[in-house]
Amino acid sequence: MQAVISFMEPLFVAPIRRFGRGFLFLIRLLVRIRCSYRQISAVLTQIHSIGTRSLLLIMVSGFFVGMVLSLQGYRELAQFGATDAVGAILGLSLFRELGPVLTALLFAGRAGTSITAEIGLMKATDQLMAMDLMAIDPLTRVVLPRFMAGVLSLPVLTAVFNMMGLIGGSFYAVNIMGVDSGIFWGNMQAHIDLHADFMVGVYKSVMFGLLVSLTAVYTGFYAVPTGSGVGRATTQTVVVSAVLMLVFDFIMTSLIK
Repeated sequence: MQAVISFMEPLFVAPIRRFGRGFLFLIRLLVRIRCSYRQISAVLTQIHSIGTRSLLLIMVSGFFVGMVLSLQGYRELAQFGATDAVGAILGLSLFRELGPVLTALLFAGRAGTSITAEIGLMKATDQLMAMDLMAIDPLTRVVLPRFMAGVLSLPVLTAVFNMMGLIGGSFYAVNIMGVDSGIFWGNMQAHIDLHADFMVGVYKSVMFGLLVSLTAVYTGFYAVPTGSGVGRATTQTVVVSAVLMLVFDFIMTSLIK
């Protein structure tokens, strides 16, 4: 019986315990939110650091994802003589699924690992402990601005990704495959609903921003204070963020009508 329990613990008990600690960690962050000048300034600084510096990656990726979607959609729709619907397929794919998911994955790989490594190195070099000794709360000064910046940045980056995806898709479909521009945009407007399609992507991007940012700051704050520990924490950020995003993507897609 003891062997069974020891075998089951890393599979079920440990993730549940970690999920509970993460939820309590989120509560500790939320109660520290203040509308003070110092906190707003720190959040804006982090938005520039982790959001603005991710912009080029998001724009380039979104442009080529849009081109790939148009290419694949055109090839498949051409078999049924429905190439005029490529604009609608592109818009639905981007707004509902690919825009929020791919942006969050790119954000986790670019900014999430950076946040985890930065906080983990501050812990490894005893900077967080020094703040504690000086009566400076490291959660308020270090962790919370990065968490808030991630939550606020991801929806904006998702909108940029979608915009570049539409530009890339329309460029390929109209200029290379010869689809009429008016039909391309007209079908997209006719088949995309503001609440059922566009707002679903907004809801998902906010949730993914919360998950990625919380995972990044949590793993960094509780990383083992060694070089190898920080390296494992950065890897864990990407893996856990990706799994959580896919799980919550399914849940939200099932619940939102």
